[in-house]
Amino acid sequence: MTEIKTDFLLSIIIPAYNEKATIRELLETVITTPYTKEIIVVDDWSVDGTRDILLKINHPEIKVVLHEKNIGKGGAIRTGLELVSGDYVLIQDADLEYDPSEYHVLLKPLISGRADVVYGSRFAGHGAHRVLYFWHYVGNKFLTLLSNVFTDLNLTDMETCYKVFTKEALKGIRINESRFGFEPEITAKIAKKRLRIYEVPVSYYGRTYEDGKKIDWKDGVWALWCIIRYNLLP
Repeated sequence: MTEIKTDFLLSIIIPAYNEKATIRELLETVITTPYTKEIIVVDDWSVDGTRDILLKINHPEIKVVLHEKNIGKGGAIRTGLELVSGDYVLIQDADLEYDPSEYHVLLKPLISGRADVVYGSRFAGHGAHRVLYFWHYVGNKFLTLLSNVFTDLNLTDMETCYKVFTKEALKGIRINESRFGFEPEITAKIAKKRLRIYEVPVSYYGRTYEDGKKIDWKDGVWALWCIIRYNLLP
């Protein structure tokens, strides 16, 4: 029987940009998760009051980093990766589209020693899934399919926020992309390392643009380029 690891440090990177409506609730939920953890919140030059909320937070598990200009989600994750010290590194968006109460689902393949990387799939048939934009769904499936063609993986959701890595899996990986190109870039790079990659189903409480959703068609076009760049070019 595979031994389950119980003594570990979980590093949680939270990129945040203009998430005043959700950042406080999100952090309260993350804090309650039953793990020894460090929470690294990277504010990417929010202008809606998000950083005012973050500057008032005083909690031993939370470290707040403030960008002096807006870089993008990938840039915020890159900043967070430079500061992590945990055995596992988890990416958590600040918008409450993904539920921290499902960390145990994401971590199980890792702490059992079976996986080096775990993706939380929105399309694997588990939990609540808000019904929203058809063309976003089509775009996600197309980008995942194209990524799979080049990586020879069989992921169902390459673009998911929920990605968890062992610290060893991230060694030697340098992130170049500063916006949403992070997703195809990191997928290409972990595929080239031939790591043990697992997918688990997660719930998805998607937002509308009126709620503050930020990704658009231009990010999809850039993701297409990133798939080609990081899989085919040196």
